[in-house]
This record gives sequence, structure tokens and C-alpha cells, in this order.
Amino acid sequence: MNPLNDMDFMRRALELARIAAEDGEVPVGALLVLNGEVIGEGWNQPIGSHDPTAHAEIVALRAGAQHLQNYRLGMTTLYATLEPCAMCIGALLNARVSRVVFGAWDQKAGACGSVIDLPREPKLAPRIDVFGGVCSAESAALLRQFFETRR
Repeated sequence: MNPLNDMDFMRRALELARIAAEDGEVPVGALLVLNGEVIGEGWNQPIGSHDPTAHAEIVALRAGAQHLQNYRLGMTTLYATLEPCAMCIGALLNARVSRVVFGAWDQKAGACGSVIDLPREPKLAPRIDVFGGVCSAESAALLRQFFETRR
């Protein structure tokens, strides 16, 4: 996938993050793509759904799995506006997602290099290619604005 497509998909993820913010949720959006087609979308929903696992990545994974009628999501790319946490990267590993592209780095809970680096942990298999920093300024600004209004 070329960087232009990555940027386009990240822009859609940012739109989904804005939906989360409008719902009073932390503004994180995610989408799952297979062969250039979006097969699952999600935004953070743990507060409204009373579900601590309803992170944007998990919601998008669930939608993609339903779309494919398969819990294995090989050859897919997940786009997220924020570096996935340990729970989310664990789900991505278990689903066999091939690639993760994210925007802002998460210095408090990021599991793709910021706090820990689970995708590169040699004891874990399979491997996921991870690319961080795509549309990072926009992703970080959305998060910063959200939290500034709550302080």
C-alpha cells in the first residue's frame, strides 16, 4: 500500500475519531482494510457502551470479522489515530492482522514502541508490520483539544 492510500485511510480514521469526541468519548478512530476496501470501522465507545473493551480498534476488528465471517483477518491493515494499547495489539496479533498504521504516539499506554513494543516481542507470534506517525499532528491535536475542554 502506498503512503497516499495510508493518508487517505488515516483521514477516514480521523473522521471516526471526531464521532467519538462528539459522543464524549476519547477521540480515537480505527478502520480495517482488506485489498483497498474498508471492511470494518470503529471509534472509542467504552463509556457509552459500558464496555471497557470497546476501543476503536476492537470495534473495527469485530466489524471486519463479521464482514468476512472469520475471526482470522490475515492480509488486512488496521488504521488507528492513536498507537494501540496492549489489549488492542494483543487482539490484532490474535486476529493475524498483517499491518498496523497509527497516528499519534501514546506515551502513557502505547504498546507499539512508546511504553512497550509487543509487535516486536520475539516470544510472541505472529508478526505485525507497524508504522507510526501517519497524520500524527492531526491525531495529537484532536486528542489535545478534547482533553483541554475537559480540564
